[in-house]
Amino acid sequence: MDSHNRASAVCETECPSTAEKVRFLSATDAYPHAPTSVVVLETHMSYVFLAGDRVYKLKKPVRYPFLDFSTIKARENNCREEVRLNRRLAADVYLGIVPLTYRVSRGLSLDGDGAVVDWLVAMRRLPREAMLDRLISEDRLTGAHIDALSDTLADFYRRVERSSITAEDYVQRFFREQEKNRDILTRRDFALDHGRTPNLLDLLDARLTASRSLLQERVVQGRVVDGHGDLRPEHICFQDPIAIFDCLEFNVELRQVDPFDELAYLGVECALIGAKILGPQLVDKVAQRLSSDPPRGLVSLYAAWRATLRARQSVAHLLDDAPREPAKWEPLATRYLNLAQAALAADA
Repeated sequence: MDSHNRASAVCETECPSTAEKVRFLSATDAYPHAPTSVVVLETHMSYVFLAGDRVYKLKKPVRYPFLDFSTIKARENNCREEVRLNRRLAADVYLGIVPLTYRVSRGLSLDGDGAVVDWLVAMRRLPREAMLDRLISEDRLTGAHIDALSDTLADFYRRVERSSITAEDYVQRFFREQEKNRDILTRRDFALDHGRTPNLLDLLDARLTASRSLLQERVVQGRVVDGHGDLRPEHICFQDPIAIFDCLEFNVELRQVDPFDELAYLGVECALIGAKILGPQLVDKVAQRLSSDPPRGLVSLYAAWRATLRARQSVAHLLDDAPREPAKWEPLATRYLNLAQAALAADA
């Protein structure tokens, strides 16, 4: 299903539009396995088609400061990279990539004999009821689940490629992102607490400055890895083996992480949906398995920084020309800022 030898031999200006592609892929007869229904989901960067027991992802032809999907070749390269990286933690889920083809006489086809006009990531569909966020919301998460997830993550961090980022570049990334946090979160057109937010950002600035040497040491000690990059409960499925999918494939730099930064991020996302203790439990258990006990103040800093970053990313949706679910983002950002404040207070 990888189709390595297919050429994207079509003029970009002759391609069917994105709307035409989405319309075609929304129909059950587009797929050779004949699903009984197709559910279409839209994300910031993709359209996702839940087609029976398969999932297909079509990248949007978008360009942002952190990615460029504006050409067919760029989208093909990204699809291939998504499959390669996600097979590290979900080997049997990512089936490969499939060309979307077009002939004037027959229209669009999946893996047909026409010119390639786009590429899709093909996946095996995972059971929604086995996702970590569902287990948390339905109070079905057990100690066995937590131990199995700790084993999986520890094994991944033990064998994954070490990062080549320099200590200074690693530190500067935090400060660069914090400047963006301040720029977005202090804008008066967002319905946030503008008395609290600058003070919280000042405190986070101070903690980052005070922790500079600790952050640098994580790199010098070889602790920073090419990680998952987007470790959230909705990306973890308790099948056998556990599947952890949908990693951050489009930006190499943002995947260069301390494992305990990723675990702090997962802890923030779990706390957001009611499992406040899960993050610290995973930190402790993974630390035991890796025989690596990170400074606790650093873990809480990671949590505060991640929560603040997520607050920024939430309200940034409202800067789009036509934001999806506009009523969602400001209340969500406030919840993230509450978690950031709690993390900073934990070591005050």
